[in-house]
Amino acid sequence: MALTDVKVRSAKPTDKAFKLTDGEGMHLMVHPNGSKYWRLQYRFDGKQKTLALGVYPEIPLSEARQRRDEAKRKIANGIDPGEQKKVDKQTRKIAIENNFKALALEWHEFKRPGWSKGYADDLMEALENDIFPDLGKRPIAEIKPLEMLTTLRKLEKRGVLDKLRKIRQACKQVFTYAIVTGRAEINPVADLASALATPKPQHFPHLLADELPAFLQALENYSGSPITRLATRILMLTGVRTIELRLAEWREFDLDKGIWEVPKERMKMRRPHIVPLSTQVVEALREIQAVTGRYSLVFPGRNDAAKPMSEASINQVLKRIGYHGKATGHGFRHTMSTILHEQGYNTAWIELQLAHVDKNTIRGTYNHAQYLEQRREMLQWYGDYVDVLGKINIDEIYKVV
Repeated sequence: MALTDVKVRSAKPTDKAFKLTDGEGMHLMVHPNGSKYWRLQYRFDGKQKTLALGVYPEIPLSEARQRRDEAKRKIANGIDPGEQKKVDKQTRKIAIENNFKALALEWHEFKRPGWSKGYADDLMEALENDIFPDLGKRPIAEIKPLEMLTTLRKLEKRGVLDKLRKIRQACKQVFTYAIVTGRAEINPVADLASALATPKPQHFPHLLADELPAFLQALENYSGSPITRLATRILMLTGVRTIELRLAEWREFDLDKGIWEVPKERMKMRRPHIVPLSTQVVEALREIQAVTGRYSLVFPGRNDAAKPMSEASINQVLKRIGYHGKATGHGFRHTMSTILHEQGYNTAWIELQLAHVDKNTIRGTYNHAQYLEQRREMLQWYGDYVDVLGKINIDEIYKVV
C-alpha cells in the first residue's frame, strides 16, 4: 500500500530499523534513533542496487516520489542513477575546489616571479579586498559576466577607476589561466570593458622649478613625524618610486660609499637598480638610522616594525603642508627629470636613474651599474641645487634657475 504524509509523519522508531514501503521500489527506512531515510531499490546490469533519495522531513513524500521517477527514467535510458550521482558529486567537488580564489592564488603564484614584490603585494591586497568577498568561493566555471560586472561596478561607484582597470585586467588573466589549464571554458571578463567607466588619461601632479622654494620651506617646517618628512625629502632627491623607498632595508645601503642597491625583486622592471646617493641623502639616512637602525626596514610601520610604513604616509605629509593635489611621490620623478634635462644632462643617465630602461634610449646589454659615476655627479648637482632653492626667497628663484 502506498504511503501517506500522515503515515510517514507518525512512524515511530523501534529497537530495530524497519521499512515502510511506498511502491515501485521506494521505501522509507526508519532507524532506532528516529531518523528517516528515503531509499530506492533497483536492478541495473543484473545487479541489485540501492539509491539514497534524501532524508525526511527535509525531503517530503512528494519530492521523494519525484526523485524516484527521475531515477527510473535514467534507468530506462541505460543510465545507472547511483553511478551518475557519484559522478555529479565528484564534479561538484572539483568545481568547489576550483573556486575563483583558488585559481587566482594559483595564477598569482605562477606570475609572481615576473613581478616586483610591491606590485605583487598590491595586486593581492586588491583581490582580497574587492573580489574575493563576492566571488572567492564561487566555482570559477560557473561565474557569469553579470556577476563580474556587478562586483567590478562597486569599484566604479567608488570612483577608483585606475584600480578598477588593474583589477579587471587581473581577473581577465585569471580566467584565461583557468581556461588554458582546463578549469573553465569561458572568460566572463573578456567583454566587460565597454560596460565600465575608464579612467581619463592624467598626469601626476608635479612641481615646477619655481615652485620648489615654497615647497621646501613648507616641508622643512612640517611638524609631524621627522621620519616621514625625511622620507619625502629622500624620495625627491633620488627619483626612486615610492614603493621602492617604502620597502627599503638597511642591508641594501652602504652609506660610506654612498650606494643603495635595490634588489630586482622590488623593481618594476625586475632588474637590480643601483642608486648613487648625494651627500644630502646620506645625511638624511644617517639621521633616520639613529631612530630605525635597529630594525630591518628603513621606514618601519608605526604599529608594526616588521611592516613598512603605509602607502599613505608621504601623501599625508604633502596634504598637511598644503600640497594635496599639487605634488605626489611620482611627481617628484617628473620634476627631477625636467630640471636635469633642462640642465643638459644626458638622457640615458636620467632614464637609468629613474629605472625606465627605455630600449630606444639605452642600447646594448643592460648593466644596472651603467653610468654610475656620471649619475652620482648628476645627483650631487641636483642635491646641491635643491639645497640652494630651500634657502632662498621665492622672489630670488629666477637667479638660480
